[in-house]
Parts: sequence; structure tokens; C-alpha cells
Amino acid sequence: MRAASSMHRARGSTATVRFAQLHKRSFFGAAYSLAKKMMPPITATEKAALESGGISFERNLFAGGAPLTALTSKYDPKLSAREQAFMDNEVVQLCSMLDDHAIAEARDMPEEVWSFLRTKGFFALKIGEAWGGMGFSAYAVSKILRKVQSASPNAGATVAVPNSLGPGELLIAYGTPAQQAKYLPRLANGELIPCFALTAPHSGSDAASMIEASGVVRQAKGGGLEILASFKKRYITLAPVAGIVGLAFQLQDPEGLLKGKGSEGITIALLERAHPGLKMGPRHDPAGNAFMNGTVEGTDVTIPMDALLGGQEMAGKGWLFLMEQLSEGRGISLPAGATGGAAAAAVAVGAYARLRQQFRVPIAEMGGVQEHLARIAGNALVCTAGSDLVASLVDHHESPSVLSAVMKQQATQRGRQSGTDAMDVMAGAAISRGPNNLLMGGYNMTPIGITVEGANTLTRSLIIFGQGVTRSHPHLYDTMKTLQAKDDAAGFSRELSNMIRHGVSTSVSSIARSLSSSVASFSAPAPKVGRGKGGDEATVDTAALAHYEAQLSRLAATFAATTDMALLLGGALKREEMVSGRLADALSSLFLGYATLWWCARNKDTGGLGTLMHYTMKGLLADAQGALDGVRNNFPIAAVRPAMALVAARPLGATYHPADDKLIEAAASLITHDTGVWRAFQQDVYFPADASARITMLRDWMPRAVEADVLTRTLKRDKREPTAEEAAFLKSVADARDSIVQVDVFPELGAAALDEKYVRPALRPFRPEVDASVIAKKVAAAGAAA
Repeated sequence: MRAASSMHRARGSTATVRFAQLHKRSFFGAAYSLAKKMMPPITATEKAALESGGISFERNLFAGGAPLTALTSKYDPKLSAREQAFMDNEVVQLCSMLDDHAIAEARDMPEEVWSFLRTKGFFALKIGEAWGGMGFSAYAVSKILRKVQSASPNAGATVAVPNSLGPGELLIAYGTPAQQAKYLPRLANGELIPCFALTAPHSGSDAASMIEASGVVRQAKGGGLEILASFKKRYITLAPVAGIVGLAFQLQDPEGLLKGKGSEGITIALLERAHPGLKMGPRHDPAGNAFMNGTVEGTDVTIPMDALLGGQEMAGKGWLFLMEQLSEGRGISLPAGATGGAAAAAVAVGAYARLRQQFRVPIAEMGGVQEHLARIAGNALVCTAGSDLVASLVDHHESPSVLSAVMKQQATQRGRQSGTDAMDVMAGAAISRGPNNLLMGGYNMTPIGITVEGANTLTRSLIIFGQGVTRSHPHLYDTMKTLQAKDDAAGFSRELSNMIRHGVSTSVSSIARSLSSSVASFSAPAPKVGRGKGGDEATVDTAALAHYEAQLSRLAATFAATTDMALLLGGALKREEMVSGRLADALSSLFLGYATLWWCARNKDTGGLGTLMHYTMKGLLADAQGALDGVRNNFPIAAVRPAMALVAARPLGATYHPADDKLIEAAASLITHDTGVWRAFQQDVYFPADASARITMLRDWMPRAVEADVLTRTLKRDKREPTAEEAAFLKSVADARDSIVQVDVFPELGAAALDEKYVRPALRPFRPEVDASVIAKKVAAAGAAA
């Protein structure tokens, strides 16, 4: 009986195992069939984009978070002695030569500026010393561009392009030895100014389509192969003055002449300006800015095979080249320009608000103005922190393509916000163009950064999260590859199991961290505001860093869990751009939060930084949580929304709110007083040696204005008259205030300025069709009749 019973139990157990295995196979089999139907095919261009670049810190966010030490223990960017000397000498000398208003009026930079840029290596900052270039780090390039931007946005754009979009980086990475020897020394010594031709009328954000740039392989008359190409490119910065262009086009080989040595697809050719059939020179007028921008065109242009970047063997690999190399520039140059502008706004507008008085008080004391000032200060911190960190990632050879997209979109957007806030504070002084206007040049340049190198709308809704989740999720791309393989059910089963385990793990972490965040919120360190406004004693403390690190960890887990659930949309997620955009917002806010804490930890003794960190982190946490709430509330599959709500644990976890009025006032005061924060932002700003230069006056007189305000209040409180010395000091500040609020005035503008005999049309003789006396008689008659 016992033996029979044991045998029965064994058979039952075996049946149970077999049923479980069958159920598992049927589940994964059904999931595999469904996933193959939902998964759209990956094009060669998409595959190149997905496999290009590197995976950096964003992988930690898709995995559910990371300790701050992952950043603080590894990344510590510093300028070398050579780089610092270049900043102190060549960069300062260049900035002293720049008059951005004169440049804007002339629509070009003076010849001496162009010569200085070429001879001093400004177009070869990243080309190695062995080739005659500067061989600087990405961090140094970022710092150089910030300072140049603060002096002249037009010069900043001019210097940025050769160091991010020029053929130089591509030649270093992929050029043949002959191409490197031919071009790199001439790029380094300034003989050749480079440009890169990618955008076309019908290939803007969809640059890979290359509709108006194609070339066909054919037999050359003298033997071998050549390409007959036609192209029509636009918006090409430096094209009007470039000596060499990197031309991207779609290569076709209908006769199979390549024979496996290279392939069809996007290809890059290097053509000098005098190349037969190449037309460069006409200019666009980008928002009235003076930097060189124009067209590159050609019809039936013959391109030899040795002109292809990397030679014939590299034909068809152009998109991979672009994705791997140029994404670094996107994460350095454009954010650097925005950061330089944001820092300049923080320094100049903060000082202006202290010096400018209305209703007998500095406008810095007005609550409405303080809201603008606090945003300016916060955005300057976020842009500085993000730019420093991404530059350090690049210098560690990480090629952070996703974080480059984050910084491009976020820095330029925050730069635009800073420009708008700055205009609101300075008002009439901001819109009156002239040598003393500190804002108009950067304000006019802002739309350029927003639209180029992947318009911000595209970058946010498609690239940041779309590329990020595919490349940086621990298991998604491996799962996608099993589907593309068509017959890898076993691999799919393995990867799907990994995905499920990851989803469960991040969901549990999100719930647990949400609960702990609620408990921790009761003991969260209060924001430091120092003694009085602008207190330098409010430095960064360890408890505050730990608190915000924990909150970021909580939201990172929620982001990871939400992402896993969003993947239930399959290929449809690509089309749900609002969902993807909100996930991109969450990812961006999380990264910038980590970057801000990293920067604050490295500069923790900076006076006032503790206050600004609280203000900034509160905003970033609220932004991230709001974006995740938006994903949940609008997710297309309604049945998934409760699960997203569960892992977020919103009713039980902490709810994040932006800064309150008290913290806004304290953050604003940091740039209207002579604090460590205000002085830190000055590092990325150029100040002319001339004490009467407007931005130099603002820097020098703002601390004195603060002192004068204190003295005025003291005199009023003590009900006494100032001493002779005090009166002289107050008068000097009053004179500085008067000087600083003046704006530029011109005898004439436009055509009138060019012709002494010119008379304005409205001042020329005019004879009305109806005499005024006739009108007056009619009015009088009508009155009498009434």
C-alpha cells in the first residue's frame, strides 16, 4: 500500500511538473508570438543609432537608481595647467577683441578676430597636439565655450561648430592615415575652416532620410570607381567661409560595383571648397544673428573614392560615424553655450536688480522680481552641474549619447527660460540694442540652440527616452535582438524572464522606498537660508545631500518600474510621443538631480550653495514626480494605470512640491548679494578690464549697492544725517545706479545712418488731402446743431 501510494504521489508530482512546464512553454510561446507581431522591424539606420555611442550613468536610472558615490568617487573634472593658461590668456584676449553689437551690425566678425581664432587654435581645441591642435579635454572645451559665449554669442557659435560638428573629430576616429595627414594639420593651423553638411529641406529632424543628397557608384574613366552625387543642404554653420565640408549623402550601388568593399547607405565625403561642382557661399539669416550659416549644393558632382571618410571600405557607415562622434559635441557645445548665457544672466541680472530702484527700493526686494531671479539662479546651477558632469563623462571615454541628448534639450530649454526671465527683470534695458545691452545677443541666439542638432521637440519626444530605454534598460535590447532573430524562442524566454524579474524588483523597490521617503520626510533637513538675505553661511551639509539622494533613489525606482510597464505598449510606444516625452522629462529631471547633488558635493563650502541646492532639488523632484504622474494618468492601456499607481505608492509616499515663497526669496537673494554662489557663476563670465564696461560695473558696484542699502536703512532707523564720508559713498553708488540704468541711443539707425542728407519719410513734406480747418468747421457746425 505504501509503495503504491508513493508511486501515485510520484506520478502526481511528475504530472504537476509537466503541467507547469507546459504552462510555462505555452505562456512564453504565446508571448513570443505576440511580441513578434508587436515588434516593428529595425531598419539599418535605427540599428546603427541603437548600437552607437556608449551607455553611461543613465543605465543606473533604468535599473532603479544608484548611490551618489557612483559619481562623486569617479568624476572630478579639472583643467590642466595648459588648459588653465589658455583660459587665462588666449580666451581672455579673444573676449577683449569681441564687440557683439558691432558684430551683429556688420553681420560678420572683424578680420583680426578670424585670424586670432585660426592662429591660436580655437578651431582645433580637440585635435591632438601631435597634429598641431590643442588636444584639450571636453571639460576644457566646455569652459572655453561658456566664457566666449558670455562675451559674444556669435563668436561662441563660431568656435563651437568646428569642435563638435566639424570633420576634425571624424577624421581622428575614422580617417585613413592619408586623410589624416592631408587634413588634420591644415585644420589645426587654421588654413581650413571646417563645416559639416547634414540638414536638407526635406531632411531636418529626419536627417537619416537624405532625400536631397544621393550619390551613385560608377566606373571612372581612368579606371576604378567614383561617385556621381547631387545634394542640396541648408542651415550649414560656417559653410559661407569653410574651406572643407564633411558631406553626408545616401550612397547607392545599383550595379554592385562595390563588391563587398563598402556598402550602400549613408556615407560621408570630405570635399574642399574648390572641388569642381561644389557650391558654397550663400548665407541664411538665422534670427538676425551674425554667425556664418548657409547652403552647400552641387549637381552631378564627381567624388573620388579616396574622398570618402575612411576610404571605400567605410562607405555606408556614415550614420554610425555621426551617432558615435557627433553626439559628444551635442552634449558639450550647445549646453556650454546655454550654460555661459545662464551664468552671465545670474551675475548681471542679479546685480542689476540690486542696483535698479523703483518706488525707492531695489527691485531685488520685490516678490515678483524674486521669482524670476530664483529661476535664473536655479537654472544656472542645473546647467553648470549638468555640463560639468557630461564633459567629465566624455573625458572618461563613455560616449554618453543619451545624456548628451538630455543636456542638449534641457540646457537649451533652461537657457531660454533664463533669457526670458532676464528680459522680464531688465525690461527696457534688455530690449534697447547697443554696446551696453547685455542680453539681446544671447536672447536672439536662443532659438538656434533650441532647433539645431535635433529640435528640442523631437529630442524630448523621441530620442531621450526612445534611445535611452532601448540602449540603457538592462534587458530590453537583448530581448529585441531575440525577436529580430525570428527563431530564437529560447532566447526570448530567457530575456523575458529577466525582464519580469527586473520589473518585480523595481516595483518592490519603488513601493519600499516610497514608504521610507514618507517616514524620512518628517525628519528632512530644513532649507538653510543663512542669517538675513544672501547669507554666505548656508553651505551644503551632508544631511541634506543624503536626504535628496534618498528621494532621487525613490523616484528612480518608480521611473524604472513605470518604464517596465510602459513597455507593454510594444512598438506602439514609439508612436505615443506624449507618453515618451513625459518619461523623457522624468529621466532628465532625475539625471539633473544627481548632477546637481554631485556638483554641490564637490563645491559644498561655497557660500549660499546649501540654499540654492534646496531650491533646485525641490523643483527637480517635483518635475520628475509630475512627469511620472502624467504617464500614469494618460497611459493608453487603462488597465495598467492602477499597477503604475501601486508601484508609485503616491498616497503613502512623500509628495514633492516646488520651493515655497520663503525659499524663493532666499534663492533670489543669492545673486543679488555678494555670495559665494554669485562669485562661482562669475567663473564662466568674461569681464572687460575697462571699469566702465557695463557687466564689469555690475560686478564691481553690486556689493557697494548692498552696503549702501544697509547704510540707508541704518540712517533711517537712527534718524540721523550721513557723515561727509558716508554721503560721498552714497553719492558714488547713486551715480553708479544712474549710469547702469542708461541705455544706448543713436542719432540715426538703418539707411539714415549711412546718408547725412537722409530725411526720415515721416518727416518729409506732407500735404493732407483734407484741410484741418475744414474738419474743425464741420465739428463746430455739428455741435451748434446739437
